[in-house]
Amino acid sequence: MSTNSGDAERGIAKENPNPPPTGSVYAPPTEMPSVPVLAAFGFAQLTLFIALLGPVMLSMGIKLISLVGEDDAPQATGLVLGVGAIAAIAANPMFGYISDRTTGPWGRRRPWMIIGIVGLAVALLAIALANSVWVLIVGWFVAQIFANASFSAYLATIADQIPSRRHATISGYTNIAQNLGILASTYVASLLETNMLALFMVPAILGVVGMGIYAILLPDKPLLVKPPPMGARALIHMFWVNPRKHPDFAWVFLSRLLFLIGLFMFTTFRLFWMQDRVGLDLSAATRAVATGVTIYTAFLLGTTLFAGMIADKFNRRKAPVFISTMISAVGTLALIGVTTVTGFYIVEVVLGIAYGIYYSTDFALVLAVLPDPDNPAKDLGVFNIANTVPQSLAPLIGALMLDIGSGGQNYTMLLLVATAMVALGAMAIVPIKSVR
Repeated sequence: MSTNSGDAERGIAKENPNPPPTGSVYAPPTEMPSVPVLAAFGFAQLTLFIALLGPVMLSMGIKLISLVGEDDAPQATGLVLGVGAIAAIAANPMFGYISDRTTGPWGRRRPWMIIGIVGLAVALLAIALANSVWVLIVGWFVAQIFANASFSAYLATIADQIPSRRHATISGYTNIAQNLGILASTYVASLLETNMLALFMVPAILGVVGMGIYAILLPDKPLLVKPPPMGARALIHMFWVNPRKHPDFAWVFLSRLLFLIGLFMFTTFRLFWMQDRVGLDLSAATRAVATGVTIYTAFLLGTTLFAGMIADKFNRRKAPVFISTMISAVGTLALIGVTTVTGFYIVEVVLGIAYGIYYSTDFALVLAVLPDPDNPAKDLGVFNIANTVPQSLAPLIGALMLDIGSGGQNYTMLLLVATAMVALGAMAIVPIKSVR
């Protein structure tokens, strides 16, 4: 790690009223896990994102069109996804903190990975059977709580199991699995569009299988010393990292937050954009989105592992993240002039290359600035607020932008604001000092 571990420990001791016992934490990993564990790790990421992002990408939009009609579906989608993301904001750092402190023979991470993915599957069943928007809101809220319980524990296994010198490479690997999951979720939605139960439950079952296999194979060592009781100040601490003591962590947090707000401002409304700007009906728009995501994923796969290995070889994190984020801003801006399916596909090529570089190095940058590397789940949970807040803010901001002077169809304003957010996310990388 590029930060000084002694300084980090002293900072945590002052800031954290009830720190997890450092004597129970194992030495940083020096060797890569076995091939079966790595394969299960990638498969778990793939299936979790099929289950979790299917509703975000297409399924929730299809469900709401069936309930409220095409005219009201964009605003209803923004409401459901936005309220649900509020649960993720609290759940990820909370379960990350709990995971770091979990004792018992099953390890720190495994119990929450299983509880979370099973709970997500049950919530998706309720969503599939829902007959009102309010049931969808509650169902997605609960789904986000359980999904983030699983995801916070899963994500911490990278710091537990992977040597720091391989973090950019493993970030590229997880990026491939994540985006294949996004791609698969769009095709599942296009194939199961008329079967609402299968639309949500096929991804849910895949998620349970994938996370279950990884939980079984994971060499998850138990916490050997019981943590001290949690005090009232500790409850506040689980959602907080002091930006004055850890400014680089704060800058990376801000960069991811702004970048994802811009990203989700378009992807949340992409299906409706295809219908309004390109003039496609629902079935054609669903197929076009699936094809676009395929193109995007193909170019992403062509760059992500290569970019991660190059970043590890030269020990560079900041420059790849900055450059790729600025390319993403250019691609988002270009969507303003797109009115054809072909134009959409061309932009997906640009965004695929940019995101491939970004996601192969950005998470390695996150791991390099963690305040307490010995107990990563809590700090990763705090950081994941930057992943979840955009899911809440972006749909709400996007819906407001659509309503500006255009009767709910002002996609130009939406894309301008999204571009600005992504560009500001790039600029937030510049002040980071402890990482090259």
